[in-house]
Amino acid sequence: MKTADLYDDHGDRLQVVAPAFVNYGARRAFSGRITTLKLFEDNTLVRETLNQPGAGKVLVVDGGGSLRCALLGDQLAQLAVDNGWSGIIVNGCIRDADMIRTMDVGVKALNTNPAKSAKRGEGQRDIVVNFAGASFTPGAYVYADTDGIVVSETSLNESEPNT
Repeated sequence: MKTADLYDDHGDRLQVVAPAFVNYGARRAFSGRITTLKLFEDNTLVRETLNQPGAGKVLVVDGGGSLRCALLGDQLAQLAVDNGWSGIIVNGCIRDADMIRTMDVGVKALNTNPAKSAKRGEGQRDIVVNFAGASFTPGAYVYADTDGIVVSETSLNESEPNT
């Protein structure tokens, strides 16, 4: 479902994410239930999470908007593909953008940076994260395409369960 159409039909029920994110994955449109991470310049939890079955979910990574290092690269994006994640939204940077553009996963991020992150194992999982004017609640739904990103507390797609 296109985000513009979703907004036309359900605008009063949606949060619209500020248009700060760039498309990087080969999958230009993606959606799914939200899983969240909150971390800062440390992608250890990103690897741990993407190494688990995604079941069509979207990983939302609140990296504090840091542009100093990448929180996702081609190896982690490949884990997402291999484990069935629909997409990844990074409030921060990625790297290996040319490789990620060839992978069948949705990826949106603020920018790119060749520097890799620290590996301290710090951060939180499955908490409400807030950035770009929206709140991302674990278990809620996110819809993304080339027009932008919208968040809904309930599924807007008849084929998705609401539980």
